[in-house]
Amino acid sequence: MGTGSKSSNTLVVPQASQALDQLKYEVAQELGIQIPQDGYYGYMATRDTGAIGGHITRRLVQIAEQTLAGR
Repeated sequence: MGTGSKSSNTLVVPQASQALDQLKYEVAQELGIQIPQDGYYGYMATRDTGAIGGHITRRLVQIAEQTLAGR
């Protein structure tokens, strides 16, 4: 996800990319982790990037559960 690279994952809903990006920054801020301004994650600790990813996944599952429960 560094500068100029494209993820091989294709989002079903293209607008989701912006929402996921926002979520990534929110989670990082909550965890006290600074995301590099240039978008290069190579210098970050694997522990930190893993923590951000894990929290994002947890949050997405919560959102999905709430959405399904609301139907």
